Amino acid sequence: MMNHILKKLKTPLLSGSYRSIRTKLLFCFLIVTIIPLLSLGALSYYQSAKVINSQFGKYGDNAVAQLEQQMSSYLNRMNQTTETIYSYLLDPARVDLSDRVPTTYKDIMDKNDFEALLKALKSDRTIGIYIITSSGYYYGENNLDVSKLSLIPAWQAMIHSIGGKYWLGFYSQNHAMGETMENGISLLGLAVPVNSPYGALRGSKILIEENAEDLLHMFKLFENDTKAHLKIDDPQGRIIYETATDFEPKESDILWTKSLAVNGWSIEARLPAASFYRSSDIIRSNTVIVAFGSCLLAFGLAYLFSSRFTARIRRLKDAMQKVSFGKLHTRTQVESHDELGILDTSFNNMVSGIQSLIGEVERSERLKKEAELKAFHYQINPHLLFNTLNSIQWKARLQGAEDIRQMLYHLTMVLEGNLDISQELISMERELRMIDHFLKIQEVRYGSTFEYELECEEHLKRYLIPRMTLQPLFENIFFHGFEDGMGVIRLTVQEKGNHLLLSLSDNGAGISPDKLKLLLLPNMTNRKGRGGLGVQNADQKFKLHFGLQYGLTVQSIQGEGTTIIIEWPKKEDNLHGSNQND
Repeated sequence: MMNHILKKLKTPLLSGSYRSIRTKLLFCFLIVTIIPLLSLGALSYYQSAKVINSQFGKYGDNAVAQLEQQMSSYLNRMNQTTETIYSYLLDPARVDLSDRVPTTYKDIMDKNDFEALLKALKSDRTIGIYIITSSGYYYGENNLDVSKLSLIPAWQAMIHSIGGKYWLGFYSQNHAMGETMENGISLLGLAVPVNSPYGALRGSKILIEENAEDLLHMFKLFENDTKAHLKIDDPQGRIIYETATDFEPKESDILWTKSLAVNGWSIEARLPAASFYRSSDIIRSNTVIVAFGSCLLAFGLAYLFSSRFTARIRRLKDAMQKVSFGKLHTRTQVESHDELGILDTSFNNMVSGIQSLIGEVERSERLKKEAELKAFHYQINPHLLFNTLNSIQWKARLQGAEDIRQMLYHLTMVLEGNLDISQELISMERELRMIDHFLKIQEVRYGSTFEYELECEEHLKRYLIPRMTLQPLFENIFFHGFEDGMGVIRLTVQEKGNHLLLSLSDNGAGISPDKLKLLLLPNMTNRKGRGGLGVQNADQKFKLHFGLQYGLTVQSIQGEGTTIIIEWPKKEDNLHGSNQND
């Protein structure tokens, strides 16, 4: 079953567009881009979340520490105030302080002095300092309704306590004269029983109340900033303060705790794990969004890049297909100088070369066909021609016309070489022998008026040369160069590496510069007259047999003479009569 599924998945992956270069480039680009991108995003999220969580944890711990410092400041000041008052009451000179309303002048003065001390101990946050006697009379500012002290939640518990200092905690000011529970401010209270048997006002209670609005406001700020649940309780487990919202503690909660040294209260701040890691979740969500957007951007860029890249390859492929159909005029546009641009340039150069080569091949084939047609057109029966010439030669011999007989003999040899079309390449020795017969005819015609110099080593005569190449060149010398056959002809054949170098020069009339420029042009084949036709035919023979880089080079100075230079690779007949390179 699994193999069947894998085969079904493998089939589309290895077919169609999955094999295209665009898909491969797109896939590779996405892998190279997305994997580092996702890795970087995950690493960034991990590091950021780690730093954020650490910083937030430190922030919460520092915030709880600040709460502890502020509360310690409040409590220490209140504690020091009670100790000062307690010490004042232990002074034997204050033993006359009464627990009832003063009636004598001295009692009034003692009361005024004591209340002046209490007033001096007040700070800007102190609401009131009172000494409440067992009879219900109290010392301090005249704004306390003693009968309402029972409204303080911890006051009743303090009455039954046999301990020392009793911290009343936070409560509303609902025991002042003329005040109600609804409009009272929040207070922090401390009550200290006076139990010393030696001091004044034994059995009384010292009550100090501080304005707790700023402290409670700080609690609210902490709760709003950290979203934590704040709870303060005393060593007995009595809750001093707790956040008003419902909260169920969990083991996974983030917990910050501090303990107050002055009274043993503990500050506990609990933050649910979900709230603590909310910043990390936000970072994770943003990271996922950014990663997804980056992936889309990478996909878009990869698609554009691969499309542009493959479009150039597709255009080159289409051009190749057109060339394969024979449309050799097809060219690709070179857009840049990168590797594809170099490939486009090379393709254009290749097609141009192929086009030129095919043009040359067509031209060569056309010339060959024209030559074949001309050969058929001018072909005559060689037996009839040779028999006729032999008859004329025999007639001349019987009549004693030896010059005519010799002329006919040499003409017969020249015609025999011309009409033998069985071989297009013949040896240099055979070509030079026909030139000798041709010159004998010219000697009979003009007499001994010209000179012929030949320089050719014997071992060079075995190499091949196109048939009937030199004779048209010699004809041009006598018909266009010499006047009445007078002049000097020099033929030199030399070796040049793997090539042969032939030089044919004369001291005749030369060729004019204008005619020299047009001498070897192909479009001059239809001109009238015979001038230059032999030179051009000889040049075309060398190009057809050995290549376009070979042929004739004509140098001429009008009035001084002409030199024709021919260079071609060495070839010779093997034992079986076929041609082979040297």
